Amino acid sequence: MRKHSRILLTGFTPFGNETINPSWEAVRLLDGQRIGDHVVAARLLPTAFVDARRELELAVRDIEPDILLGVGQAGGRSRLSIERVAINVQDARIPDNAGAQPIDEPVLPGAPAAYFSNLPIKAMLAAVQAAGVPVEISNTAGTFVCNHVAYLMLHLAAQHKGTRAGFIHIPYLPEQAAGLRDAPSMAKEEVIRGLTAALHAAVNQMEDDKLGAGTLD
Repeated sequence: MRKHSRILLTGFTPFGNETINPSWEAVRLLDGQRIGDHVVAARLLPTAFVDARRELELAVRDIEPDILLGVGQAGGRSRLSIERVAINVQDARIPDNAGAQPIDEPVLPGAPAAYFSNLPIKAMLAAVQAAGVPVEISNTAGTFVCNHVAYLMLHLAAQHKGTRAGFIHIPYLPEQAAGLRDAPSMAKEEVIRGLTAALHAAVNQMEDDKLGAGTLD
């Protein structure tokens, strides 16, 4: 019998013209941390559709997580974005790190059009706000590798009772934004504080809060 429940927390390799990815820079520092009665296992995923799926499936078999939380870079966003939904489509504006560029292809043929996170996203929002970190609920995880991984995680959660999953996008780090005009950023320490608060809420609360956090556009 396992002594502790487990959280699989994933980040990505750099992509595009970047030399770092803030998701892995933050996630790797949470590896082995205790969150309530859960232990975090951090894993690095390739920013490539096929390779990310393979590495995610290997990590799930190895760790047998109760909670899966993917973290990815969303350059241009100024807050932690807790994703509400992942959609069953791959529509890559740029090639992934393996050179693949699927356009209008499903993540999983024949699977549902979308999955909603079954984590308490509003409680996570409130916890991150209480930690003093800018945060929002997002209704799009994009159509690149982040959404691909988010969809796979939520599909897995839907197939296995008791498993919960979600995804959070984070801004550039300041050292990335320094070379980009008017790009928002967030310090790594602040990202880690926000992710930790979100994980505590995910572990400690099964029923979500009833909070208005939608958008008008």
